[in-house]
Amino acid sequence: MSDPSSESAAGRSHIAYRAISGVGSITRDQASRLVSILSFVGGVTYLFYDALVWAFRGVFQSRIRFGWPALVHQMVRVGVRSISIVFLVQIFIGMILALQMAPTLQSYGQLERVADVVGIAVVRELGPLLTGIVLSGFAGASIAAEIGAMVEAEEIKALRAHALNPVRFLVTPRVLATAGMIVVLTVMADYIGVFGGFLTSVFILDVPPSLYVNLTLDALKMTDFVTGLVKACVFGAVIALIACYEGLNVSGGAEGVGRATTATVVKSIVALIGIDAMFTAVFYALGI
Repeated sequence: MSDPSSESAAGRSHIAYRAISGVGSITRDQASRLVSILSFVGGVTYLFYDALVWAFRGVFQSRIRFGWPALVHQMVRVGVRSISIVFLVQIFIGMILALQMAPTLQSYGQLERVADVVGIAVVRELGPLLTGIVLSGFAGASIAAEIGAMVEAEEIKALRAHALNPVRFLVTPRVLATAGMIVVLTVMADYIGVFGGFLTSVFILDVPPSLYVNLTLDALKMTDFVTGLVKACVFGAVIALIACYEGLNVSGGAEGVGRATTATVVKSIVALIGIDAMFTAVFYALGI
């Protein structure tokens, strides 16, 4: 007949073992994720440095051809083809902001101040951020899929076999094009977003058009535009770098290309929101 006390001790020992094993497993998983994140950040940072070096050499060293046709092609692909999507998103955002803020402002007898809210929110925050999110899905996914397909087709190996650097010919034009064109798109998005708020305020909220325009001009400062454009430029570079990094590290055939495309969109959106939070904190601390 078994001893109840020994069975109880064995049960407690088993529970303690499972608890320690569970803690160890969780710690190992979290450490692995941390290493993966640090590896990703380090890889993207090194890719940015490499692309910057090739851009500098292409501009200031005459013996290295920069590849202007490739840059122009990427600018058209990333910027011009995104105009309609950015237009639709931003005009609806301006309308939504005006309608959402109207009841609160009306309760204070300041309905016309919807112009201030829409103008500042769009120019400083929603213009660059939403344009970046649109480009994450439109341009980022496309870049990752294209480069990933080239990796699987061994075109990258062919470039290296001919002593051609993939970063110089593939990454640098895409990073410069995305960083430059997102600034242009953000300027357009700012005007379109404010125009959306104008339409809602004038035709639904009965705010006089001249009053809306004057209040918007009074509320906005040059620093509002500049901070938004600085954010946009950084957002564009981050989107292109993440897309290129994911594309260059594709493995596993067509399924790997799909994973890289999905990862690009998810990581880009998370990165944009995180960077936007840091910019906002810095600008707040500096009083900008």
